[in-house]
Amino acid sequence: MKIAVEEGQDKAVLADGRQTVTITHIEEGVSEHKGIPFFAVRFENEDGYVSQRFYQSQAGMSAIVRLFEEVGIKAQEGKELDTKQLMGKQLTIDVGERSYNDPETGNERTLKQAVNFLVS
Repeated sequence: MKIAVEEGQDKAVLADGRQTVTITHIEEGVSEHKGIPFFAVRFENEDGYVSQRFYQSQAGMSAIVRLFEEVGIKAQEGKELDTKQLMGKQLTIDVGERSYNDPETGNERTLKQAVNFLVS
């Protein structure tokens, strides 16, 4: 089997705590269980990376708006936000862990995630 290694895949997951990062990749998708659209952002610096999904749901919109506004993109009612505008933006995040129960297995899973977005 041949395994392709892409740029940045050799980096470790960022340590917990405050990190100054750049948004280096955005992937769009739909959640596996409820079909909710999301975009996943890769926050990266020289020490590592963390990826975070942002769900386009009523509950998730406050985090999406906050992310855009923290990098200087004003969210306006009636106007669309474009995730491409986030590429290359720098900000400070807090990295931490969040646990939840996997809907398929019922087992507890723990994810690293970014919280508290701040312009750096």
